[in-house]
Amino acid sequence: MSPAPVLVDARGHQCPVPSLRLARALETAAPGETIVLMATDPMARIDVPHMLADGPHRLIGIEDAGGVLRITVETGAAPSG
Repeated sequence: MSPAPVLVDARGHQCPVPSLRLARALETAAPGETIVLMATDPMARIDVPHMLADGPHRLIGIEDAGGVLRITVETGAAPSG
């Protein structure tokens, strides 16, 4: 059984707050953890995939339920060096 995902609630906040809160959660997460960002700003649908494009984290999916985006991300390994 996998651990419960980390929930990052950015509902009611506008760009760039949802992405910044997600970035902060990603910094402290262990590799392989799942983080779920809840956001009402429609720009998060564009901003988050763009932020993750260079890795190491992976976008699992984006769901829209009544104007609330649920963006699921799996953390990757931190770059070595």
